[in-house]
Amino acid sequence: MPYTRNPVCRGLKIFKKKNNKKEQVQNVISLRINDDEKKMLEKLTKFTSKSISEIMREAIDLWSSKRRKLCMD
Repeated sequence: MPYTRNPVCRGLKIFKKKNNKKEQVQNVISLRINDDEKKMLEKLTKFTSKSISEIMREAIDLWSSKRRKLCMD
């Protein structure tokens, strides 16, 4: 039987429902970073055992909480 390509667009991911209590994340954002920033993120993933996505979510939370505090002053 010959191999046929799946007609689904490249890069499109289908998320399966998981039975865990974590909120399922479905939004994708692309980010361009330089080589040094990528190396730093890769080191952080090794030291923290977290994914780049988890690290970036934490960074967004930290940044937004600092901004809120500055705006409240």
